[in-house]
Amino acid sequence: MTNGEEGRAAEKRRALPAMARLLGLLGLAALLAFGGWSFWLWSYAGSPGPLAERKGLLVQIPPGTSFAGIEKILVEKGVVRPDRRFFFLARRHGLTQRLRAGEYRFQPGQTPYEVLRLLESGASVRWPLTIPEGANIHQIAGLLAAGGWGERERILARLRAPELRARYGVAGESLEGYLFPDTYHLGRGQPVEAIIAAMVERGRQVRAEVGELAENPFGLSAHQVITLASIVEKETALAEERPLIARVFLNRLRKGMRLQTDPTVIYGISDFDGNLTRADLLRPTPYNTYVIKGLPPGPIANPGRASIEAVLRPAESRALYFVSRNDGSHHFSETLAEHNRAVRKYQKRAGRR
Repeated sequence: MTNGEEGRAAEKRRALPAMARLLGLLGLAALLAFGGWSFWLWSYAGSPGPLAERKGLLVQIPPGTSFAGIEKILVEKGVVRPDRRFFFLARRHGLTQRLRAGEYRFQPGQTPYEVLRLLESGASVRWPLTIPEGANIHQIAGLLAAGGWGERERILARLRAPELRARYGVAGESLEGYLFPDTYHLGRGQPVEAIIAAMVERGRQVRAEVGELAENPFGLSAHQVITLASIVEKETALAEERPLIARVFLNRLRKGMRLQTDPTVIYGISDFDGNLTRADLLRPTPYNTYVIKGLPPGPIANPGRASIEAVLRPAESRALYFVSRNDGSHHFSETLAEHNRAVRKYQKRAGRR
């Protein structure tokens, strides 16, 4: 072999390791590229789990659940498959500490990335809960309990809690009267305190729209306006009658007459069985307006906007009495004699007002 041939052979031998390294690097790059492509495909284009046709699957993520706990719930429910890539995907986007509790609705075909973004958004399912006008705290607690937002007695305890009354500036023994009747959209697992806050805030908004309650020509405090509005709310379901009902009570207050309204008596009976008796009308309680003079110490229900407006802007009338016509409406009278005639006509018994 000539010197030239030996040199070329030596060069080939030296080139072989370099070629091997290059091929190795190319292979590694291809492997990484394939892995990256697979990861991207899985994260952003693939279906996360065996949801099949279970459309609208609801999954509850309790408050305080760690990322590992959330992943476990999602795997158990079939939202995602057990795959370590789910953690790496969350970490890559900085989401491991940003997933929020709540009840979520997952659909077939959602990618792992879409699942994570949904949990980050907090766009949990909201359920409508309607608080009817005139509902009291006992009824509201029952509605919340029936909807799965807590135990009835615990909810009642929070509605009476001194710290909550102080927080919202309510002078009464509970938040009665200040939980505005409306339709609320609530999430499962939403704290009772947050629900109460929403109802109180809605009431503040409405009262601000209606006007300053204490600035009324009748000398009532804001609390007394809400108290009287709650009585008006319980006395009639007819919108056109509320200003007249309010005027009757305002006229009686101005004359120093007792209000003598059954709903207040009923509110003051803790074990009321649905049958109001004459003995009940004589039983002294802070809410028995057949016994006490003036307004009871606080609202007996949660009034709506129309009843509050009726107290602030009552009808012009000198009526002091009213009696049911048994068709949902009332007959209004200025004198006791006229009222008694109406009672005999409509009720066939002695009147109470």
